[in-house]
Amino acid sequence: MTVHTSDDRWLDAPVETVFTFMDEPSNQAAVTPSLTRAERIERLPNSGNRAAYEYKMFGITFTGEVRASTYKPTERIVYEMSGDLTGRIAWRFEPERGGTRLTYAAEYEVPGPLPEVLLAPLIRWYNRREVRRLLENVAEAVEGEEQVVARSL
Repeated sequence: MTVHTSDDRWLDAPVETVFTFMDEPSNQAAVTPSLTRAERIERLPNSGNRAAYEYKMFGITFTGEVRASTYKPTERIVYEMSGDLTGRIAWRFEPERGGTRLTYAAEYEVPGPLPEVLLAPLIRWYNRREVRRLLENVAEAVEGEEQVVARSL
């Protein structure tokens, strides 16, 4: 079953801050509700990451790797997923109104024996909720980081 999900949010933080935060795999695990582990394996020749992941959905653990196929600092990161889940995750970072418009888009295959007609509505709901919470968590992390830096100056 193929799952598509996307959302975006304006963040009150510079593009450089948001990009740097999201470029660290362990930060992605900290802000993504069902991502229980993300660890850098290596930096690739394009400067992007190859990372191991562990993701839980409905009590099922999925493991694998992501590899940055597109890596454009402060603009875009696209990860190709392999392992239990295969697909693509794309992050776009755009300057907007003194902050950043962060866009998340994913398309991946969910393995399983149940018919798509039964799972699709539940998985769509789950993913919409996950992405909303992910973007809220990123906002909290990077906007708070900016405030801490400002207070320390």
